[in-house]
Amino acid sequence: MAKIKNYDDLVSVGDAASRRVVLDIAEAALRRLDAYHRIKSITRLDGDILTIGERTWDLSRKRNVYLVGGGKAANHMAMAVDEVLGDRLTAGVVIVKIAEDTDRFSRTEIHVGGHPIPNRAGYEASLKILDLADTAGPDDLFIAVISGGSSALMNCPIDTVSLADEMAATDVLLKSGAGIYEINAIRRHVSQMNGGMLAKRIADRGAELIGFGISDAVGNPPTGDIGVPYAAYASTPIGPDRTTLADARRVIADYDLADRLPRSIVDHLLTVGDEGETPKDFPQNTYYLLNTIPDALACAREAAAERGLPVTILTSFLEGEARDVGAVLASVAREIQAYGNPIAAPCVVLAAGEATTQIADSSVIEGHGGPGHEVVTGFALGAAKTTGAALLSIDSEGTDGTTSAAGGVTDSSTLARANAAGVSLHAALRGHACHEALGAIGDVIVTGNTGTNLCDLNILYVPKAG
Repeated sequence: MAKIKNYDDLVSVGDAASRRVVLDIAEAALRRLDAYHRIKSITRLDGDILTIGERTWDLSRKRNVYLVGGGKAANHMAMAVDEVLGDRLTAGVVIVKIAEDTDRFSRTEIHVGGHPIPNRAGYEASLKILDLADTAGPDDLFIAVISGGSSALMNCPIDTVSLADEMAATDVLLKSGAGIYEINAIRRHVSQMNGGMLAKRIADRGAELIGFGISDAVGNPPTGDIGVPYAAYASTPIGPDRTTLADARRVIADYDLADRLPRSIVDHLLTVGDEGETPKDFPQNTYYLLNTIPDALACAREAAAERGLPVTILTSFLEGEARDVGAVLASVAREIQAYGNPIAAPCVVLAAGEATTQIADSSVIEGHGGPGHEVVTGFALGAAKTTGAALLSIDSEGTDGTTSAAGGVTDSSTLARANAAGVSLHAALRGHACHEALGAIGDVIVTGNTGTNLCDLNILYVPKAG
């Protein structure tokens, strides 16, 4: 089944040849990254013996086996575990961003939570997971599947913070310009679930935990052999937390949030003692890391090489204001085509990471969008100077920002096509309405759930001049 659902529409406008290059590479990369296949490649059940990579578990010694988790790629992750365990699974509760018609489960409940803003459905499903943990015992096994987005989807604030306050805080943080590590420093320290708090609940009952994770953290290295337990696993609801209370307090000060965040959150973070710190160590747990951001680039590089195209990886640490990222990539394309730096055309340039969009005043918002939408819109403004250049920018899990689209693809013809259609790309960026602008000219990419979640994937193609 194709990952990019509207491929034919996307190559029916603009520079079709260049758009095919970036779309084909993205399609191939997303197929290789799908966590369903990654988990199935290392996991099997033979009678009562569960094998994951190089380790085995005798399930005849377990009273209950529970599947829990959440995230934007958790559909495919949970399907793989549910399928492998079959009737040996006691129960499962997994929280996802979007439920798909193709999702198939035998003993797992799927709940649709809120992302990027938490919602009540995610909160109530989180309470179900915590109830499983609180009633477990030493003979029980938890298998957790976690990907990016779990902080919002598996929301369950501490008793002194209301769900409404958590929702309001998330909105403020996402518009503050803070990076995801900084945002999580606050969210994890007001949660009963995140920052390792779920793992702590399980450990307190003496139950065993196996975790499958996809890391969307900028800076993590490539995975290597995914069948080998990953000793450095950290963060999310099931791992030790690297953020601290001191980090959370610093974010409040650095981004001037004391009067913008809900009072209940600020008061807690500024006054709580050591009892409010998140757990830092779970040596007894077994973790498997399925994908990291550099893996997305490796898969895209392989796909480009298979097509006979020279390819270079620019960075896996890409961060910054989304529209500026697009403008920089347009300048890179121009340098390549004009002078052959840092690689000669025709070529593919890859970059991944997590661009952000700062919105100081929500009243300026006139539509919808996300960082990927704004990256390609910013690119389009400069790409008209580079014949045939095309850029694809997607949130690799399939939904970008406040939209149900993965992102967009623009090329050197986009600005002219937008102007001819009466669409102002400058206005779209000012009003954070790039989804509507790109949709009007056929430049929005639709995938649905992809089975992975590795932040932004940017694929730039630059042909030879003229």
